[in-house]
Amino acid sequence: MSLLDRVSTLIRANLNDLIDKAEDPEKLIKQVILDMQNQLMQVKTQVAIAIADQHVLEKKQRENKEKETEWMRKAELAVDKKQDDLARAALERAMSYKQMAQSFASLEADQKSEVENLKNALSKLEQKLAEAESKSDMLIAQHRRARALSKASDAKIALGGRSNAATFDRMSRKVRTAQAVGQAKAELAGDSVEDRFATMEKEDEIEKLLNEIKTRRAG
Repeated sequence: MSLLDRVSTLIRANLNDLIDKAEDPEKLIKQVILDMQNQLMQVKTQVAIAIADQHVLEKKQRENKEKETEWMRKAELAVDKKQDDLARAALERAMSYKQMAQSFASLEADQKSEVENLKNALSKLEQKLAEAESKSDMLIAQHRRARALSKASDAKIALGGRSNAATFDRMSRKVRTAQAVGQAKAELAGDSVEDRFATMEKEDEIEKLLNEIKTRRAG
């Protein structure tokens, strides 16, 4: 079970129901609080790591964007010097750095989403822990009264719904993973004709950029 799955289980835990079913309610509530405290420390660590990774991706994206700008400037300089071959080479470098910058930007966006998910989980767990700590004595005192108001059948239905939802989510993730793997294999298995067209389109793009630079510099 992943860290976020464990955290989610703790967040969803109904302390009243747990205590009602426990032979030793006081021992149980102490254990639940201890589990929450341990998970809280782990989530805090993961949030810090995720934020650090996000900063690294932001830096990489920025560096590649700067490299793109630098090589575009060199292409313009080559055009000024009437060295079209050198300008084409510089434009190819610029395009490569542009693609890298876009890739890092996409990764950074995904990482940002992951950071937000972790922060939300952390906030909810902190709230749940504070609630458990403040109400532990009251929950223990109320557990016998809660038995008189038992809702075992409702609890089973609710737990079943969550189980079905969790199963559906796992299957959805497996399908998405399989699709991604299939797409990656298809791309890797691409024939040489597609590669030749891609190369041709890239050369056309370089020529287009070269002509645009010439037009600007001539003006």
